[in-house]
Amino acid sequence: MENVFRPKFFSVLKQGYTKKMFQTDFLAGIIVGIVALPLAIAFAVASGVSPEKGLITAIVAGFIISFLGGSRVQIGGPTGAFIVVVAGIVNQYGFSGLMIATMMAGVLLILFGVLHLGSVIKFIPHPVVVGFTSGIALTIFTTQIKDALGLTIEGKLPAAFLSKWATMIANFGSINIWAVVLTVITILISVYFVKITPRVPGSFVAIIVVTAIAAIFDLPVTTIGSVFGEIPSTISVEVPSFNLSDISNLVGPAVTIAVLGAIESLLSAVVADGMISGNHRSNTELIAQGIANIASPLFGGIPATGAIARTATNVKNGGRTPVAGITHAVTLLLIMLFFGQWAKLIPMSCLAGVLIVVSYNMSEWRSFVSICKGTKYDVVVLVVTFLLTVIFDLTVAIEVGMVLAAFMFMQRMSVQSEVINLKSKSSDSIDNYSSLPKGIEIYEISGPFFFGAAKKYRETIRQFGNEAKVLIIRMRHVPFMDATGVRNFSAMLDDLAQIDVHIVLSGVNEVVYKELSRTGLVDKLGAVNVCSNFDIASERAKTVLQELAA
Repeated sequence: MENVFRPKFFSVLKQGYTKKMFQTDFLAGIIVGIVALPLAIAFAVASGVSPEKGLITAIVAGFIISFLGGSRVQIGGPTGAFIVVVAGIVNQYGFSGLMIATMMAGVLLILFGVLHLGSVIKFIPHPVVVGFTSGIALTIFTTQIKDALGLTIEGKLPAAFLSKWATMIANFGSINIWAVVLTVITILISVYFVKITPRVPGSFVAIIVVTAIAAIFDLPVTTIGSVFGEIPSTISVEVPSFNLSDISNLVGPAVTIAVLGAIESLLSAVVADGMISGNHRSNTELIAQGIANIASPLFGGIPATGAIARTATNVKNGGRTPVAGITHAVTLLLIMLFFGQWAKLIPMSCLAGVLIVVSYNMSEWRSFVSICKGTKYDVVVLVVTFLLTVIFDLTVAIEVGMVLAAFMFMQRMSVQSEVINLKSKSSDSIDNYSSLPKGIEIYEISGPFFFGAAKKYRETIRQFGNEAKVLIIRMRHVPFMDATGVRNFSAMLDDLAQIDVHIVLSGVNEVVYKELSRTGLVDKLGAVNVCSNFDIASERAKTVLQELAA
């Protein structure tokens, strides 16, 4: 555990922490706290929970992720990627169910770290990540249309994507022009205020300006207060109530939260490494994320992970150690305690505008288009993952996307794997295959001898084995053999033995040799017929041919 869990915060203190470092981290932390304020509120509201739960998440989880995490500059808190997941869990199991699922996810994240899975999770295919990220972005955009246009709709919007759009289109006549105006103003300020000064986040300025306009002119638009009532300005411990029978139903949502949290936090850490030329500790980061997701629900929070946009903001403003992330959490705590009551005046259309900008920024449409110009395999994985995220849910999308990507990879590997008749090559070959006596044939296997290609290898070699008395099989480009490969290889040996074809293997590496030896195939072939290089194999083949002729 000691090697797995090494928080960067304590490493920084051991290396020496100066007053100048504190000053830059402190300023960066305050700026990131201001950036996080509107996002934390917006993500909570979009997830179907009250605004303060987003702030609590950013405070509690944000502090823990910085204090115990494996990245120097990671900023943790609620993110847009969780909106769809959280909303679905809350609708089906209530907030208590969300609390249990989040804590279960926290335990899973800790296990991921303890089992050294930090590096494994990074290998999730890029088309899968872009597919579900783009799908989430479209889903978030869809959920904000009602508030952005100020539509009056009886009851809750349907959960299904197509039904949601059908309902909104049917109620388009109830559009509130003032809500539309405030949404547009929010979007414009959020996007273009950076041209005035990059030091102050546009979303923060937009919320202040738009809230002031709505309050001063008493515009007829819904606000956080009219939807959620008073916003508490205190933090207290909450113990979730649950039935043991619910645990089994929450396993799926918990796994989704854990996997999504792991992917997003590690992606954010990798991006941050590139910005500061650093090197995060993946397993430590996962354990910290797990602890944060266990603690957050106990204080009334929702799932948290590393936030790429806020982490980038931290780096761009000079943050270089976890002190900046801790300062960001403290800043939000002070804002909640002393200014939280004013948040109830924020128009819902303003939050919708902020989230529309967020959904655009996380859509990764450039990556989407780039992948669509690539191979058909990547395009299929991308589009299927995207559509499943939008039409069904994220859990199904990730599961199917990963399985589909694995099958596509195996299919590509099996296509590229081949068996070549080397003796039919020209006589100027460097190995001079054509100089071997008649009755000796040479075939080379290229690629792993795994279940996807094993049957192809067996059928090809068995077909051409009829032409030889001694068959040299070059295996220098075979990195490994799996159980199916070994089984088909053994069956191939039996097939060739029935027609009196003798086998000599060439270029068998240590990994393949151990597998052949473990399964008894070395004994079946005879150790002398398993050769480390082609020269030895060709001499052995000549000897066997002479013995057969005697």
